[in-house]
Amino acid sequence: MTKTELQTALAAAAQTDKKTAGVFLDTLSTLAYKAIKKDGEFVLPGFGKLVKQKRKARMGINPKTQQKIKIPAKTVVKFRVAKAAKDAVLGAKK
Repeated sequence: MTKTELQTALAAAAQTDKKTAGVFLDTLSTLAYKAIKKDGEFVLPGFGKLVKQKRKARMGINPKTQQKIKIPAKTVVKFRVAKAAKDAVLGAKK
């Protein structure tokens, strides 16, 4: 789903115009970026959370030359799906 399709669907569901839906999406993403930078995570209840995580340095292999290379440590953002979202998509485990 593209951003435009998401704006259209959100506008229809909220019975508003696409511009307002676009402002909502932009504001939500800005809030998420600020929260992750400050607190290390951003929670969307019932959907999941974005979490800032540190990756250790490690050794890897260049697939073209088969030489070992050192991959430096870095910080990444990961998404963890909420149990409610997982159950809604995949069905609850028995």
